[in-house]
Amino acid sequence: MSQVSDRSPASEEISQAALAAVQKHAENPSAFLALNAGNQLFIGDGGELVAYREAGRFFVQFGGVFGPRDRQAVVLREFRQHARARRRRIVGIQLQRADAELYAAEGFTLNQVGSSYAVHIPRFTLRGSRFMKLRNKISRARRGGLRVAEVAFAEHRDGVRAIDAAWLRGKGRHVKEIEFLIGETGGPVQQYRRLFLGTLEDRPVAYVSYAPAYGSRPGWLHDLSRRLPDAPPGVMEAINASALEAFSRERAEWLHFGFTPFTGLEASHELTPSSALTGKFLRLLAEKGGAVYPAASQLAYKQKWGPQLVLPEYLAFEGGASPGAVWRLLRVTKSV
Repeated sequence: MSQVSDRSPASEEISQAALAAVQKHAENPSAFLALNAGNQLFIGDGGELVAYREAGRFFVQFGGVFGPRDRQAVVLREFRQHARARRRRIVGIQLQRADAELYAAEGFTLNQVGSSYAVHIPRFTLRGSRFMKLRNKISRARRGGLRVAEVAFAEHRDGVRAIDAAWLRGKGRHVKEIEFLIGETGGPVQQYRRLFLGTLEDRPVAYVSYAPAYGSRPGWLHDLSRRLPDAPPGVMEAINASALEAFSRERAEWLHFGFTPFTGLEASHELTPSSALTGKFLRLLAEKGGAVYPAASQLAYKQKWGPQLVLPEYLAFEGGASPGAVWRLLRVTKSV
């Protein structure tokens, strides 16, 4: 029988089933975010996972069904029954192309919402004129005394939390921390993440948290990254360069930079059925939506590493797209 978890202490068995589903079946490089503490978990009879959050009349689902390909349609139908029994409609976010095709076949309306970016580590190099500015930025930070080390979160919790608080204050008093589409630090699955911390004179000034990525392009997801507002230029680049060096020594395959909304939108990526109105709205956000989501700055950071892989990602609407569903999606991520 399918199970639902609200992350209560009694749901530990369900949480372990969710972790196993991601490790065994997830093709989405951001799949580890499905295990965030704020998510609700729907577990199919065969251990398949659907992660979601409730937002008004909607269940906002993250990343498709994590399970064997021949079970995904069945579990999606079960999840739709679960939602219908609670008078909720489903909005899917961050679906990969194969997920989107499945949802389209099940009657959902699809629109491309953005793209994800990745570097193939065995082919990666900072040599050449293309990366001159990036190399200079990294060298400047290191010459300025920045030290980067992989550390245990439990031993540096206070420093990380201090960076988080200062980072959020630096964004302005009315800015809320974006959730659901990014990872977290701490919690029951922290042991699977890796934390690279940058310090100046032993003072923590920035960090990047990396989550594991599974599937046919395994490796690491460049996930949560924060810096003090007064940290010097180049600290984030230097931290990521150090992590890339470590991943390369370990012969990791891919460094995924994850999903950026409202980027890489192409008419050729759209599926049938799609919503012309939603597509127009998303393109408007791509052009003028900097106040909603910092897509331009995120994209610039990802592109400076020369990603070899760019993949479209999709929204899926049960029963047709609507401005209300898009609004609820923005609200559940705290983008507005």
